[in-house]
Amino acid sequence: MDIASLIGIGLAFGAVIMAIFMEGSTPMSVVLPAPMLLVIGGTIGAGLATTTLKDFLTAFLNLKNYLFYKPKDLNETVDTVVSLADRARREGLLALEDASKDIDDDFLKDGLQSAIDGTDPDDLRAMMEARIDAKMSRDRTIAKLFTDMGGFAPTIGIIGTVVSLVHVLENLAQPSTIGHMIAAAFVATLWGLLSANVIWLPIAGRVKRISELESAQMELAMEGLLAIQSGANPRVVGARLRSLVADQAKDTREAA
Repeated sequence: MDIASLIGIGLAFGAVIMAIFMEGSTPMSVVLPAPMLLVIGGTIGAGLATTTLKDFLTAFLNLKNYLFYKPKDLNETVDTVVSLADRARREGLLALEDASKDIDDDFLKDGLQSAIDGTDPDDLRAMMEARIDAKMSRDRTIAKLFTDMGGFAPTIGIIGTVVSLVHVLENLAQPSTIGHMIAAAFVATLWGLLSANVIWLPIAGRVKRISELESAQMELAMEGLLAIQSGANPRVVGARLRSLVADQAKDTREAA
């Protein structure tokens, strides 16, 4: 399980808390219910306004799958496909029906079953590509929602600060309380910036990256299945898929 995002968010909040202590204050000085409610609630409400209820619920219900993502070993996928190709070459494609029951990758399993059922190669490719595109489209929708929320949060924080400053101006006759009220007013801006840059935008980036990894694995499985269906030599299938894995790793290094 890859929990890099949770660790990163924890480190970011830890740095903020440490800075507060180094300034001689306490974390409770910024944990104020009113500005936090305004920023968090306002951001979620604005995010909901930009999308549909179905997409909004899908994003939050699937959030744990992105935060607790378990990376798949592409080399393991290659080994599985090569063993299937070897058996199909020796015993025929229909012999893979029993083997498909032991595959825990739903995308690979469904594609293999379609191949066994005699689906035309072009139709099989179209079906699998459509499934990949649908997944990527869903991921883009989810990532956009969190990106939008990351854009709304700072502005809503400023709105909260303005609301609080109005209250400050209403109490100018009480100088002893003005300092405390001004400090509290800027807490809304703090939470707007903090939530945007430590929660919403990092989550959006996480969704995009997980989508790339899962799509790469699905494309690898698709190419392997099409090679099996065409009766390709298992060694050729393995070499082809391993070259794809190497290309993906190279692209990742270049991006880094």
